[in-house]
Amino acid sequence: MAQTAIRVAEANERPRQLGRSAVALLAGFVVGVILSLGTDIVLHLLGVFPPLGQPVGDKPLLLATIYRTIYSVIATYITARLAPNRPMAHALVAGAIGFAICTVGAVVTWNKGPAFGPHWYPVALIVLALPTAWLGGKLRTMQMSHS
Repeated sequence: MAQTAIRVAEANERPRQLGRSAVALLAGFVVGVILSLGTDIVLHLLGVFPPLGQPVGDKPLLLATIYRTIYSVIATYITARLAPNRPMAHALVAGAIGFAICTVGAVVTWNKGPAFGPHWYPVALIVLALPTAWLGGKLRTMQMSHS
């Protein structure tokens, strides 16, 4: 009887945890997008990046790679922080989604001209997607172990 009650309670909890997992993933994604696009806009306004549609050189894209890497760590940390359980798994799922999005972006823009920059940039974003997610998750699990 007690085991049945526990199973019923666990079954009722699953949809709630699934919803909280989705919110954690969405929150991390939104933070990452806002930080990245916000920085892109500021750098365009400051003239660090050329006007939209113009070719972007290696130095500005190296800068973009650096801040997007940092923002990815922050975003996946937020995902892990908000996760109802298994923070590292949530961070890695976020990283896998980022990996897929970066891969699709690279495929779609690969030979579309100089306005999309050199090929190393989308490849770098793909390569960094999972390590940055792991680092965001690791920061959260380290924080939890020190609490």
